[in-house]
Amino acid sequence: MTSLVVGVAGAAGAAYGRPMAAPTIGELLREWRSRRRRSQMDLALEVGVSPRHLSFVETGRSKPSPELVLALGRHLDVPLRERNTLLLAAGFAPRFDETPLDAPAMERARAAVQRMLDAHDPYPGVVLDRHWNVVATNQAALMLAAGLPEDLLGPPMNIFRVSLHPDGLGGRTRNFSEWAGYLIAQLRRMTVATADPELDELYAEVTAYPNVADLISRPGWDEVDDIPLLIPCRLEVAGTQLSLFTTLTTFGTPRDITLSELAVELFYPSDDATDLALHHLARPLIPQTPG
Repeated sequence: MTSLVVGVAGAAGAAYGRPMAAPTIGELLREWRSRRRRSQMDLALEVGVSPRHLSFVETGRSKPSPELVLALGRHLDVPLRERNTLLLAAGFAPRFDETPLDAPAMERARAAVQRMLDAHDPYPGVVLDRHWNVVATNQAALMLAAGLPEDLLGPPMNIFRVSLHPDGLGGRTRNFSEWAGYLIAQLRRMTVATADPELDELYAEVTAYPNVADLISRPGWDEVDDIPLLIPCRLEVAGTQLSLFTTLTTFGTPRDITLSELAVELFYPSDDATDLALHHLARPLIPQTPG
């Protein structure tokens, strides 16, 4: 059984000159509403307030209650982490905790995701955080990453970075245009959905890789003429070609920031040859019973 690997990243910086004023609750709500392409009228009616009141909140003429802030955050599908930011901007205490994954309170959640990973062997599986950094794997996933450069393996190992870098899995992906197109589109959606500056930086990094830069410079690179049922990732591993598709699973009704940002990505064989190959590749990892 592969144990969970929990990574904690910290960042420190210094501000120079006059510090910028923190955005107001009205400015933040207007930004999220614009991101979601919602009108004041539509959002106000959905939440149950008058458009006039919502307009006053956005312009700073009215102070919202914490219940209204939470309702607006929910209807705008604002991540829990950013709902805390909304509450703070409105002058209220955060409502959502962020519990470290290795905390005792997370024992059942850790056990649940690890059970999924272990049961999924010999098919690869990983647990991802909000930046798609790998926080847990099974043995089959480790096999896919074998032989990659240490600097790409982290910690933390990032799925976008390791999958797109030409020295990473990008160099082993036989349908790179298709698979990279899916990954870049996914990362772009995440940057829009979360307003996370670290994801913006990651997007700028991976789109500067020479193989990715060449791909996105081609006209119509993100257009698919013949839309397949699923886009597989066709990898060459240890001289064997694998064709895999993936699923993403998240926790239902999370009230904790950490749990709300976790996703389990499970890889499945998209053909019989890959199914047989994964079982064959896993054989050296399975302990042999004496006698």
